[in-house]
Formats: sequence, C-alpha cells, structure tokens
Amino acid sequence: MAAFLRLIGIVIAIEALFYVLLSLYIRSLQREKLEKEWDRRHPENAGDSGERRAFVRRSMTGFEKTLKSRLVGLVFVVPTLAIMVIIYYVNNR
Repeated sequence: MAAFLRLIGIVIAIEALFYVLLSLYIRSLQREKLEKEWDRRHPENAGDSGERRAFVRRSMTGFEKTLKSRLVGLVFVVPTLAIMVIIYYVNNR
C-alpha cells in the first residue's frame, strides 16, 4: 500500500509539473501570436507600447475560456487513466 501511495504522489507531482510547463508554453505562444497580430494591424505602433499591452491583456482573458487552454487539463487525466488500465491488466490477467 505504501508503494501505491508513493506512486500516486510521484505521478501527481510529475503531472502538475508538466501542467504548469505546458500551460506557460501555450500561453506564451498565444501571447506571441497576439503581439504579431497587433504589429500587423498597426505598423505605425509596432513594438512595445501601452496600447499593445492592453490589447494582449484583453485578448488573453478571452483565451482562458477557449478549448485549447482547457485541454491542457488532460495532462492529469490521460496518464492517470493509462496507469489505472495498466494496473488493472497486470493484476487481473
């Protein structure tokens, strides 16, 4: 039982680490895309400006509600289900 609890703890810690890293990576990609979009639409105001930061900030709040940002949560579900299936097959075959 102790080994099983240790496995659960390690898996949750690794999943949390990957969740944070993947979330930061996806957010940075979206932020970069929005910055390029601003520069394309406003070539006279290209570069870092207050208006650009406000545009990116407003757009990123909408990004939090998209399917792409919510699918990052599957980092917790898929490996856990895979481990459960493996444990089931090993113990019941």
